[in-house]
Amino acid sequence: MSIQTRAQALFASLVAILLAVGLAACGTGGESGDGDSETSANLIRANPDNDGVGITVGSKNFTEQYVLGQIYAQALEAAGYEVGTKLNLGSERIALRALERGGIDAYPEYASTALTSFFDLGPRGVPADAQQAFEESRDDFERLGLVAFPPTPFSSANAVGLLTETADALDVSTISELADVSEDLTLYGAPECRRRIDCLVGLERNYGLEFKRFIPVDIDRRYQVLDSGTADLSILFTTDAQLFVSDEYAILADDRGILPAGNVLFVARQQTTAEAGPDFADTVEGVQENLTLDVMQELNARVDVDGETPEEAARSYLEEFGYVR
Repeated sequence: MSIQTRAQALFASLVAILLAVGLAACGTGGESGDGDSETSANLIRANPDNDGVGITVGSKNFTEQYVLGQIYAQALEAAGYEVGTKLNLGSERIALRALERGGIDAYPEYASTALTSFFDLGPRGVPADAQQAFEESRDDFERLGLVAFPPTPFSSANAVGLLTETADALDVSTISELADVSEDLTLYGAPECRRRIDCLVGLERNYGLEFKRFIPVDIDRRYQVLDSGTADLSILFTTDAQLFVSDEYAILADDRGILPAGNVLFVARQQTTAEAGPDFADTVEGVQENLTLDVMQELNARVDVDGETPEEAARSYLEEFGYVR
C-alpha cells in the first residue's frame, strides 16, 4: 500500500470512528433531524447577520499553521463572514505584532509558546493540563487587548530529532545522553530558536549542552538538513507528518521536561470578537473539536507527503467531519 493510500485510509477510518460515537453538535448551529444526523449536527450554517463583517486570519510560517489557518478561515467563511488570510507571517513575535497592530484579526498560537515567549514563564512552569495552560495565558492576552479561545484537543511540541541511523551510531535515545557528544554535533533550528527557552536556550541552560554550531534554517527545511547530512540534529515538531509515515527519523526523549507540549489557542483581537458576535466563538470552538493528534498528523501528511495544498487539506477536514458540504 502506498504512503498516500495508507494515509488516506487512516484518515477515513478516524473520521468513521469519531462520527460513529456521535460527537456533540458544534459550529454555528445546525439541526440533526434529517437522514444524516451526525453530519448535520456539525454543519456550519451561514448567518446573514455576519455578512459584511470582515475577518483576516493569519498564521505562522510552517505547514501545520497553514492548515490550521485555512481550517479557521474556511469555517468562518461558511458562517457568513467576509474572510481574508495572511498565512505566512513568520515567527510568533511577528504574528503577535501583526495582531496587536491590526494587520490581522486572529491567528492560531500554541499555549506553551505564548506562555514562554510572550509572558516569560519558564518551560517547567507551563502546566501539563491544556485547560490550565489556557486559563493562565487568557488573562495575559486580555491585558494585550486580545481574546484567547479554548485549546484544541491535540498538543504540539518542539523536539530534538535526528536520523535513526545517527541515533543508533551515537547510542542515544534521550536529550541528556547528548552531553558527552554535543560539542561535536551541529544543531539546526528556526532563527527564533536562538532565544527560545523551549529550544536552543533551554537545551544549553537546562541540559548543559554545548553544540559545535547552531545554524538557523528556514523551518520548511528541518528534514532536508538531516537527509542531506548537513545537520546532525534538527528541531522538529511532534505532529510532523514525517514522523507519522516513516521510521527514518528518531526523536530524543525530553527526559528533563524542558520542551513543553502546546495545545493551540485561537487568539483574536477583542474588537474583532465583539464586532463578530456570538457566531465567531461558536465557529472557532466547534470546528476544532475533532483536531486530535492523529488527525493533525494526518492533515500535515496530506500536505507534506501527499502534495495537497493547505487549502485542500483543510477543506477535506471540514467536509469529512461534516462542517461544510
